[in-house]
Amino acid sequence: MRAIRDLISWKFFLFIGIAIILTYIPILGNYVRVINTVIHESGHALMALLGGDVHKIALFMNTEGVTYTSHSTWIGGLLTGGAGYVFSSLFAFLSFWLISRKKYKVLIFILLLFIVLNLVFWVRNFYGLFWLTSFGAGFLLLLSKGSEALVQKCLLLIASILLVESITSSFTILLLSFIQPHAAGDATGLANATIFIPVQMWGIFFFVQAIFFLFAGLRAGAYRI
Repeated sequence: MRAIRDLISWKFFLFIGIAIILTYIPILGNYVRVINTVIHESGHALMALLGGDVHKIALFMNTEGVTYTSHSTWIGGLLTGGAGYVFSSLFAFLSFWLISRKKYKVLIFILLLFIVLNLVFWVRNFYGLFWLTSFGAGFLLLLSKGSEALVQKCLLLIASILLVESITSSFTILLLSFIQPHAAGDATGLANATIFIPVQMWGIFFFVQAIFFLFAGLRAGAYRI
C-alpha cells in the first residue's frame, strides 16, 4: 500500500474527485464527458482506416456516439469493433503520462489533432460540430493565453474525466453484457461477429483492459503529478 501511495499524488485524487462531481452536473456534465466519446469513436475510426473506410461519426448530447465504417475483411471489422474502449483507456493513461512529464503542449496538440480530424473528415451532425468547434476553441485559447499552471490544471481535469469515463463506461458495458446482452453496445457487436465468444466475455475484456491501463499508469508513475 505504501508503494502505491508513493506513486500517486494528492492532486490525482483531488482531480478525480472533481471529475466525478463535474460529470454529474446536468448539461455541463454531459458536455465534458463527450471528450471521452470523441476519443472512443476516433479509436474505432483510426482502426477502420487500416483496412477499410470511415463514412461518418455522430456525436450526441447524451454522450453517445456512433462510427459508421466498412471493412474488406472480417478481422478488420473485429479489430475496429474492439478498438473504442481500448483506445479510450490507452489515451487516459497517455494523458496522465504526458502531464507527469510536463509535456502539456504535446497533449494539447494531440487533442486538437483528434478534434480537427473529426471536424474535417468525419463528424457532420449539428451537436457534434458544435462540440468540436467549441472545445477546439477552448484548447486554442488555453494554448495561446493560458499560464502553465492553468494549462496543467485544465489538462489534469480532462485526463481525470477520460480516466473516470474509461473505467465507468467499460464497467457499464460489463453490466449490460450480463443484464441486457442484446443491448451491450460494442460487446454485443463483437459477440455477433465472433459467434463462439459470448457477449459476457467481451464485457469482461473491456473492463479488465481498463483496469490494466489504470495499474499500468501506477507502475509507470503517470499519476505522480
